[in-house]
Amino acid sequence: MVIGLVFSFATFAYRSGANREIKNETKSSQKQLSVADRKANLDKRKKWEASPDGIKYKEWEVSPEGKKVHASYDKIKKSIKAFTNMEAVVTSLTFKRANAKSSGPKWLIVKINGEEYMMQFIPKDFQQLNSLKVNDKIIVRSRSAGYSPNHPYLIISGDYIAQNNKILFKRDFSKNNGC
Repeated sequence: MVIGLVFSFATFAYRSGANREIKNETKSSQKQLSVADRKANLDKRKKWEASPDGIKYKEWEVSPEGKKVHASYDKIKKSIKAFTNMEAVVTSLTFKRANAKSSGPKWLIVKINGEEYMMQFIPKDFQQLNSLKVNDKIIVRSRSAGYSPNHPYLIISGDYIAQNNKILFKRDFSKNNGC
């Protein structure tokens, strides 16, 4: 699950199962779906894949950019699944999507093992990270990841960020039942 992301077709692609590998690895207690529910989900997925957005997404997935994003996930999936520390270096605190509102989500770009990753925060949560600067070394833990053709890097959840043994940000899951 990608927390707080609002993308037209990328979010639907994620929910429909286009990113099933990531979804299954990060959600350990999934309910078994009935045959009717699975068929309905498959029908929705096929309908979406045939739509202009679905076609665009599938084209991106096999493009060099899409393959690079998928490969970057493979490099950190064990750490995400185990929710373990990943050493990261801040590369940007000012990333903005084209056509983004200034009051919209804030992005932290980090480099982990030579690959860049994005983390999205609401402005209130991002304020907790205001002491960070480019080239700062931090520890990141993430429970999930997602991707979108609208973004150049894999999007990982920033569930825990620490610097010099001081916790800068820790996502509170109690207010949304752990989701």
